[in-house]
Amino acid sequence: MRLGVLDVGSNTVHLLVVDAHPGARPLPAYSHKAELRLAELLDDDGAIDDDGVDRLTETVREAMEVAEDHGVAEVLKFATSAVREASNADTVLERVVRETGVELTVLSGEDEARLTFLAARRWQGWSAGRLLLFDIGGGSLEIALGIDEEPDVAVSLPLGAGRLTNDRLPGDPPSPSDVRALRRAVRSEVAKVVGRFNRIGPPDRVVATSKTFKQLARIAGAARSAEGLYVRRELGRDDLRTWGQKLAEMTVQERQELQGVSEGRARQLLAGAVVAEAAMDLFGVETLEICPWALREGVILRRLDSMRTA
Repeated sequence: MRLGVLDVGSNTVHLLVVDAHPGARPLPAYSHKAELRLAELLDDDGAIDDDGVDRLTETVREAMEVAEDHGVAEVLKFATSAVREASNADTVLERVVRETGVELTVLSGEDEARLTFLAARRWQGWSAGRLLLFDIGGGSLEIALGIDEEPDVAVSLPLGAGRLTNDRLPGDPPSPSDVRALRRAVRSEVAKVVGRFNRIGPPDRVVATSKTFKQLARIAGAARSAEGLYVRRELGRDDLRTWGQKLAEMTVQERQELQGVSEGRARQLLAGAVVAEAAMDLFGVETLEICPWALREGVILRRLDSMRTA
């Protein structure tokens, strides 16, 4: 059957269409996305502003039309950090339903971490052993650790690259003092949860998902996306530290000119690097592997699992 997953994220609204059957690997058929950067459209009260709600509603309507055009039998629809934490979340969700008929399921941060972990586990396989996962989104950082398909511990921290850029890095390039302050704040937040993971035991493999990690790995020398999903891509802590220093001195325009960096994410890449380096440092990770499957695939896999047991 053909399934769609509509992901209303902090950076993009992304419709992924797959051909999927219980017990088989989902095969991507079509991808449609729009960059709204909702995490950057919050007003002083933490609400998504009127322009953001207008754009979100129209984008959701368009995505559902695309899903219909591509013969999707069922669309799994969810929203993450930007909508979850908006002070007017209920109003936003009600308007989307009223104008499009689409009811968005709002995932908790822990749900995000668990579903992303499921996707990474299925991609890596059981031979990966105890798996440690990092995922940097626009609004939050998810971390999960476990040996099964359900992680033993999963947390979500308000350390998304879009959120931090908007709140803490106003300059272009940002001032050294702002970068240092961000670094201190991020490390303090990550350090609060490290002990919960250390009690479980060290990981056998560390993986990362998300556009932020993919772009950081690319500028550090990892293979291009055009070389395929199955090429191993890694990111080392030393390379990340070097590039973090370089990114701090670059303007947004200069970051856009780097190989593999998209125009829409260039502004956020420094904050993402600060978060990634903090996570790797505080968890004692020298090298991690980029996993191509993430939250959307986790949502699809969970739905296929439910079909098998129905």
